[in-house]
Formats: sequence, structure tokens, C-alpha cells
Amino acid sequence: MVTSAAAWRLAGRLSCPVLEPGDDGYAADVAGFNQVVEHRPPIVVGVRDAVEVREAVAFGAETGTPIAIQATGHGPSAAAAGAGLLINTRRMAAVAIDPVARVARAEAGTQWHQVVEAAAEHGLAPLNGSSPLVGVVGYTLGGGLALLSRAYGFAADHVTAIDVVTADGRLVNATPEQHTDLFWALRGGKGNFGVVTAIEFGLVPVPRFYGGGLFFPGELTAEVLHAWRLWTASVPEEMSSSLALLRMPDIPPIPEFLRGRLVAHVRIAHLGPVDEAERLVKPLRQTAPTMVDTLAEMPYTRFADIHNDPTFPIPYNERSIMLRELDEKAADDLLSLAGPGSDCTDIVVELRHLGGALSRPPAVPNAVDHRDAAFCLSTLGMPGPSPALVVDGMARWGTGRSYLNFLAGPETAQLAEQGYSPATYARLGEIKRRYDPDNLFRFNHNIPPHAAGS
Repeated sequence: MVTSAAAWRLAGRLSCPVLEPGDDGYAADVAGFNQVVEHRPPIVVGVRDAVEVREAVAFGAETGTPIAIQATGHGPSAAAAGAGLLINTRRMAAVAIDPVARVARAEAGTQWHQVVEAAAEHGLAPLNGSSPLVGVVGYTLGGGLALLSRAYGFAADHVTAIDVVTADGRLVNATPEQHTDLFWALRGGKGNFGVVTAIEFGLVPVPRFYGGGLFFPGELTAEVLHAWRLWTASVPEEMSSSLALLRMPDIPPIPEFLRGRLVAHVRIAHLGPVDEAERLVKPLRQTAPTMVDTLAEMPYTRFADIHNDPTFPIPYNERSIMLRELDEKAADDLLSLAGPGSDCTDIVVELRHLGGALSRPPAVPNAVDHRDAAFCLSTLGMPGPSPALVVDGMARWGTGRSYLNFLAGPETAQLAEQGYSPATYARLGEIKRRYDPDNLFRFNHNIPPHAAGS
């Protein structure tokens, strides 16, 4: 158990906030966006730079105190409590863009909207996800399924360097040329190998962008789902899309047309001329009458308008499964689980179309599996019993894997193995044993240290 005296000793080594329960600012630093997990550690350190991260990690190692890491708290699993130490990186949010090399450098607490806005000034974009508020580092370490991923692959595939403080307090620069085993593991292994203080990654040109959504009444879900799945078989890699079944609560600030009813939402992100995008989406528009149609050419800085993810903290469970296919029978199974007349209570049930560049290996290998999946199915539901009913019901169509960035809630802490092939998981465990043998970084989708073959 970490004592107040120990906290005072740590505070004496740092100029940043070192907080205990009851201190001003403690509640704000332990709070994450997803409130399904409540952190209540004896100490929170609000780090401002890599030196302070090193001091905090060294303190954890010296005292045998396990360490949790939080920037935005969108995908929490195990709660930091009891003897834990929480390192909050939200104060580290600097972004630098090299427009010539097309590379961005983001500190540990940076959110995606900051990178998108900075890159857009140069006609560039990162491989960010649907929410502007998600942390760059946590998202990328989990793989990063981006709006532009069918054209460019996972976000982790484009990482060029990672600065990370390992469990022994060293600040390591992991690249394709140095600390290559750690570089491989960090890109896909989530937060199991240290505290990332900064990350560098490639940007892509986005001279033209078309996006938005088609909203259909819930009673037309079957027609829309079958039309969309057939449509995905022929679209080019420049076209990314998903289909979400929405059951939004009847409360503001939810748009009135979404409240208290089932709505099918087709989400579109297209790289290229508007006339080409309009030609591609025409069959979807002709499927059935829409409630709302927001498809249009837009600056990439408006990417958040596509999914309209929540911008206010809420508690939710999140589950996922990678699907090898979505044929007529699989779609019918999903309709029985989550369509009109089902018992589904999930707020969102979403299918993301994969393939394209996502199916190809990266230039520099990493720990992201799922290259064989055709779709990703994820669910988001309020806290309560049986959060995985839809996902479990679709298991026979799955690859046997989950996408870890879409696993959130206290029941998911021990599900890391589901994110990897046996060979990848074994290698991650061996690298964990070398870099964090005492499992100091355990408040996550934990990969325990183990020897190869064990």
C-alpha cells in the first residue's frame, strides 16, 4: 500500500501535480471519458514531460506499485485502485508537423482533433478514427482502425518512432532500426510495455474528401443491411464505410429524429472527386427512402460529422468480434440479434467494412493481427448484465479474434489474448517478460509476462 509519506517523497521529486484522494484536482485527473471504470488510486501524477514520466515510473518500480496510464480514458478495462499509481498524460499535448516528410509527432496526451487540424494546414491527414476526442497514443497502440484505413491500412502500420519509458525507468526510442522487438510489440500490444511519451507517424495526402451519412428508419434495416453488404463487395479501396444500428436514448443533446427509436445509419468516408463518390453511393441512396442524408464534399477537419460520436463523458461497455465474412445468412443472424423486433438494448451495433490495405502486411511488421477479417462488428451498450449478447451470437461467423480498441469495461481486462493469433500472443508475452517482468503495467488489456512456448 502506498502511504502518504511515499506520496510526499514522490512530490518532492516532481514539479507536476502529485495528488491523493481528496486533493483539489484529483477527481478530474482520475476521470476518464468512459465512466464504466472508476479509478481510485492512492496517487495520481499529472506528468508534463518525459522526465516526470521517468520519475513516476521509477517510483512505481522502487515501491512495487503497479502503474495505470490514462490520457482520455476512452477504452478502460481494469480500474486502478488500492495500491496503484495513475500516470495522467493529458498535460502532454504538443503536436509538430513536418509537411515535407509528411510526418507528425504527437505527445502522450494529444487528441486526434489536434493532429487533424495541424495536418490539414498542409493538405495532409493522419489515420485517425471516428472521434476527435480519442487519444492518439492509446488508439495507435491498439492498431488504429481509421476512417481511411481501407486505402492506407492500420494507423500502427504508419508509425515511424516511439519514445517510451519502460518499467526500469529508461527512456527508449523504439524504431525499425533500434529496439526492434519493442517497436514491433508496441504497435498493436496496447499499453503493456511502458508509458509512451511521444509517437511519430506518417501522414497521407487528402486533397479531396467526401463523407457523411444516410439515415434510414429502423423498419427498413433488413433491406439496408443486405444492400450495403452486397455493395461493399465492389467498392474501391478509397471508399470506407460502416453500418450502425442506433438505439439512442430520448434525451438531449441527441438529435430528435434519432431519439427513442431504431435507426440504420450508413457512414461514408471517400477519398476522391465528389462526382466519383456520388456515383458510388447512388445504389445506397436508391435502397430505400432516407430520414436524413448528410453526404457531401467536406474538409477533412469535419471528419467527426460522419459518425457523430458522443462528445460528453458516459459509461458504456464495448465489445467486438472480427468477422471472416458477411453473407446472407450471417446478415440474417445479425438481424435476429439486433434488428427490428429483437431484444437488443445496445445503443450502437456497428459493422465496419475492412479489406483493402487492411488485408495487406505493413512494410515494417507489427503485432496487429486481423489482416484476414472482412468486417469488424462492435457493440456499445450501457452498463448492465450480458454486454456481449450480440457479439457472442455472431461467433460462428468470426475469425476467433476481437479488436482490442473496441473492448471496454471491467470485464474486458483479461481478454487481451482474444486480440491475437497464438503466435503473436506468445511473442508479445516473451517481450513483456523482458521489458516488464513484474507486470508493472497491468491496468489494461493485460498481456502477462511469459517465456516463449509457455
